[in-house]
Amino acid sequence: MKSATPMRKNKHMILDQTKLKKAQKVLGTKTETETIERALEQVISEAEKDRRAWAAHEKLIKSGIQIKDVFGRVDGQ
Repeated sequence: MKSATPMRKNKHMILDQTKLKKAQKVLGTKTETETIERALEQVISEAEKDRRAWAAHEKLIKSGIQIKDVFGRVDGQ
């Protein structure tokens, strides 16, 4: 069974301070640790969304569905 508290470890990293401050401003976080945690959560969340979207896409393609291009743009026009 997973514990309610995530496993945390002390890390020593050399990071670009400008990028870190920009990310902190974008994310609205107060601390550098919170900034990194939030950024990691967003990366993981986006990867899961991408995985689900590709799975749905593959399922649609495999279903043999026929899509009618009413605008005539499928051929790259």
